[in-house]
Amino acid sequence: MELAEELKNIKTQLRLSMNGVASASMREKGLSYKLNFGVELPRLKSIASNYTKNHELAQALWKENIRECKILAGLLQPVDTFFPEIADIWIDDINNIEIAEHTCMNLFQHLPYAPAKSMNWIASEDEFTQICGYLTIARLLMKKGTMDDSAANELLDQAMTAVLAGSYNVRNAAGLAIRKFMEHSEEQCFQVCRLVEELEISKDEREQYLYTLVRDVASTF
Repeated sequence: MELAEELKNIKTQLRLSMNGVASASMREKGLSYKLNFGVELPRLKSIASNYTKNHELAQALWKENIRECKILAGLLQPVDTFFPEIADIWIDDINNIEIAEHTCMNLFQHLPYAPAKSMNWIASEDEFTQICGYLTIARLLMKKGTMDDSAANELLDQAMTAVLAGSYNVRNAAGLAIRKFMEHSEEQCFQVCRLVEELEISKDEREQYLYTLVRDVASTF
């Protein structure tokens, strides 16, 4: 089947599966797309399961400014042909938290260069580049749990700054990365606790948020 025909078939399936109520709800929550069929995730995964991973198809889907096509692109993109420069192009095109979350989960965390690339992303000044960096790091920590001392120190420094100064979505993504770092071991938990102990009496809302986040994770040990 030719690429154009595959795209046409996928869009037909999306139209047949559209959910206007879900689409309207997402719009009300600030998830803006040129086109959003409101197709639920289980259905998208079912559609993706009918196709083998294909670089050309995934790239074509990503170029469509359609919610479902971008999610499918992350599901259908092979890792071995997704080079770092392509990852940066995709990052530049991400402008809402839903696509960031799904692309990090379905694709970015599986890239062989994800550890180094995600550390570069969290140092960016762009909001969604930072978000993708922290979300990818959080997923890598869920799998591996730890990182070398230099990377760990850089992550904690950047993530705490992001929690204290970043946008709402950056703060949440950075907070998730801190949480996953702490959850790996008592030693890593204690390392973070020492960094925030002076914030206990702070009256600053963001500093209290960071202190409470760390305290709550520490209480599980």
